[in-house]
Amino acid sequence: MSGHSKWHNIQQRKGKRDARRSNEFTKAAKAITVAAQKGGDPAMNFSLRIAIDKAKETSMPKDNIDRAIKRGTGELGGEQMEELMYEGFGPGGVTILIKVVTDNKNRTVSNLKHILSERGGSLGGAGSVQWMFEQAGIITVAGDTVSPPSRGGAADIIGGRGGGSRDELELTLIESGAEDIRDTDEGIEIKTKVENFQKVEQKAKELGLEIKDSGIRWIAKDHLEVPADVQEKLADLFAELEAHDDVEDYYTNAE
Repeated sequence: MSGHSKWHNIQQRKGKRDARRSNEFTKAAKAITVAAQKGGDPAMNFSLRIAIDKAKETSMPKDNIDRAIKRGTGELGGEQMEELMYEGFGPGGVTILIKVVTDNKNRTVSNLKHILSERGGSLGGAGSVQWMFEQAGIITVAGDTVSPPSRGGAADIIGGRGGGSRDELELTLIESGAEDIRDTDEGIEIKTKVENFQKVEQKAKELGLEIKDSGIRWIAKDHLEVPADVQEKLADLFAELEAHDDVEDYYTNAE
């Protein structure tokens, strides 16, 4: 996961964040709409609950969320949205999975081909890249919500009270289904199997941890070190993908 986070962070340092923010509502609404096509009740539709949580992170008004749900369930009509995954290659031979939500597949494919080819990459066929990745639940929590010193049992961590140790915190999360816990530039990253994601996320909330980001991701099984002369091209490519209204997310093996 570290490679994915690193490149998102580079976009922020390069001043691309403002462009990304301008289409956050559009992306969030599309994600809700396509998820709601499988049912409009977030209590019964896991994908919809995640999409709504993401929309709330962007401060999307409740009315906008409700309209996006109704569009997905067919109450408001409109174009049918599709969630698709495209596979491709970037400069330096890095592999990329591109998750899109679109109402016009031909337009989206044409745009992606152009973005990739302009920066030394190409769109691949089905199955050319995806086998190099695996799905996992990723929950990133703020590191400053974890107290390093140990003064008591695991119960001290709950709600941020006391000073439960990092070891106690990790043990509690592992017992709930976490597979890996590591420090990143964004905070503490918790990795789970997809089927344990909801349980671990709920436990993190019960422990009083501040969840900065969470969701189901595609994680590269192996990472590729990117030469210095390729990094700028790759950063520009990822910035273009993030700015595209149809691109919901991207995943890469670039380290």
